[in-house]
Amino acid sequence: MSEDSAQSMSDAARNLYMVRDRIAQAAREAGRSPDDVVLVAVSKTFAADEIRPVIEAGQRVFGENRVQEAQGKWPALKEDYPGIELHLIGPLQSNKTKEAVALFDVIETIDREKIAGALAAEMAKQGRRPRLYVQVNTGLEPQKAGIDPREAAAFVTRCREVHGLDIEGLMCIPPVDENPGPHFALLEKLAREAGVEKLSMGMSSDYEIAIAFGATSVRVGSAIFGNRAYLAA
Repeated sequence: MSEDSAQSMSDAARNLYMVRDRIAQAAREAGRSPDDVVLVAVSKTFAADEIRPVIEAGQRVFGENRVQEAQGKWPALKEDYPGIELHLIGPLQSNKTKEAVALFDVIETIDREKIAGALAAEMAKQGRRPRLYVQVNTGLEPQKAGIDPREAAAFVTRCREVHGLDIEGLMCIPPVDENPGPHFALLEKLAREAGVEKLSMGMSSDYEIAIAFGATSVRVGSAIFGNRAYLAA
């Protein structure tokens, strides 16, 4: 391991502590307990050796965007460190349902009937029941995954009654060029309508705002691990 790599890892652990402090402060300012907000450290594109120092600093909840990438690093990390909770926060393709159910503890991106049905079948087959969220496309962005907000409550009901899925929360990713506050307020309203308690919203640039609007989990990546170096497909 290079000296530069070790230095960046120690930086990630320090960043983790700072993010935790800011989450606690934002929660207190909102009249909430810091214990009511779960930090999901988003480790997508980072290798296992870059994740280990953050685990060793006490973090146990992580988020990944791609099933295949997560399969390459998390089985060994889960074996080495007890109590890891892994969230799928990227779109789920139906041909990856088997692998997702086997690996992830929480799947946050249910957004269509096909995926709901495939998950129900695979969970029954494996006897494993990850916790589930419905992703809502609050900005109605055509390039982004998520169900239309106007259909969210009815979709949650169908997931429960048609597919037998226990949906515990909603998730959103607001448009990058808009004030996130109205999107977080909309998700909170939809959660009340759908009868779910959990709200996964807020990322590195806006997680403190999300906490003010009732986020029960925030997904923070670059503020902990630094900027990502994306590889060409």
